[in-house]
Amino acid sequence: MRGERLDPRVFKVPIDRIRAGYYSDKYFTRYVEVLKKDNHHPRVLYQFFPRKDAVIVGIDEALAILKLCTGYFKDEEKAQKLFNELLVAERELQNAVLDMNRADLEKINRKRWDLREAMNALWVDKFNEIEIRALYDGEEAKEMEPIMTVEGDPIYFGYLETVLLGVIARGTSSATAVRKVVKAANGKQILFFSARFDHYWVQATDGYAAFKAGANVVSTDANADYWGAKGIGTVPHALIAAYHGSTSMAAIKFDEYVPPEVNRIILVDWDNDVIGTTKKMMIDFYEHVTGKKYSPSSDLNTVIGSGKGKIWGVRFDTSGTLRDKSVTPINENSLGVCPELVWKARQEFDKMGMNNLKIVVSGGFSAEKISLFEKLGVPVDSYGVGSSLLREKIDITADIVEVDGKPCAKVGRKKGDLSRLEKVIL
Repeated sequence: MRGERLDPRVFKVPIDRIRAGYYSDKYFTRYVEVLKKDNHHPRVLYQFFPRKDAVIVGIDEALAILKLCTGYFKDEEKAQKLFNELLVAERELQNAVLDMNRADLEKINRKRWDLREAMNALWVDKFNEIEIRALYDGEEAKEMEPIMTVEGDPIYFGYLETVLLGVIARGTSSATAVRKVVKAANGKQILFFSARFDHYWVQATDGYAAFKAGANVVSTDANADYWGAKGIGTVPHALIAAYHGSTSMAAIKFDEYVPPEVNRIILVDWDNDVIGTTKKMMIDFYEHVTGKKYSPSSDLNTVIGSGKGKIWGVRFDTSGTLRDKSVTPINENSLGVCPELVWKARQEFDKMGMNNLKIVVSGGFSAEKISLFEKLGVPVDSYGVGSSLLREKIDITADIVEVDGKPCAKVGRKKGDLSRLEKVIL
């Protein structure tokens, strides 16, 4: 066994909607409909594979969907009628929640539950009649290499192809992008900051993909939902603005009110002068915490580190359209967070005795930019990466390659090497 599979309950699968084909392409639901009406029950082998080399994530979620939604309704017409009523009830429930109407909420919730029970009573579970073999989340696969197979009567699971491909494609795309920056960073910490660049519904999937790819520091609690951790956060520009542009005051208040287990990481590019802003902020913070007046002989390292009353690090997030005050204007490579800026900052911080102050960089960082920084030996401690992690796109495809134990695939496709796949037992 190469790893642990997540409990299907982790994924909060919308069982009723998936069973009803709500998220399925119509051609898949109609394909199953034809087989049912014709009473045609071939045994097929479905083979899933990536269209590029990839880090595979989404397998466990796909397994959860198969576990909970492999089967059929013994009365399709009645089930569809109940499902339509359920959709209406769920809209009514949402209205009751927004109106804070407890009486309606309780009444509609009972109705909703009754409809779900009635649908479930019509469901015929056939999960134990299919056989699945799969890789584990986080494993790498080559282009066209089988990552999962499902074998059985397609009437039971053929309609799920859309959602199975979708969850694997999303997780795999995110994980593949993250693995590239993790490798580029040479063991330095990657802060996964992609949440603000996409719909909140995908945060748990993306965060788990990042985790399996080697980046376990995420920015929202939803990102960390599948493995039970919490998001981390730095001082945002908004807090600095709320204190009239004072980075020092934002840092002091952040330290005062945020739980002590949170590392204090302060954004220092508000005035487009990361060195000057950091120096002022650290001196003001030192004087606030110690009650002593700062002098060149003061030891700023006493307020550097983890926990309350200490600054763990500073974050440079200079816009790619700006040149920091300390950077020599040469060309476009002088814009944003550039190597020169970090080198100068590290030298200045060390001169003041702030050798232990960490430098986190963000803003336009990709695997390529991180590789350049590492090649040049730029003294960065952590990289914050955001939107670039959402630009990777890995398509996942599924084909039938065998029917009733005999090869049967469209031209250009065939059964692949399944030796790496492990039989799934849930």
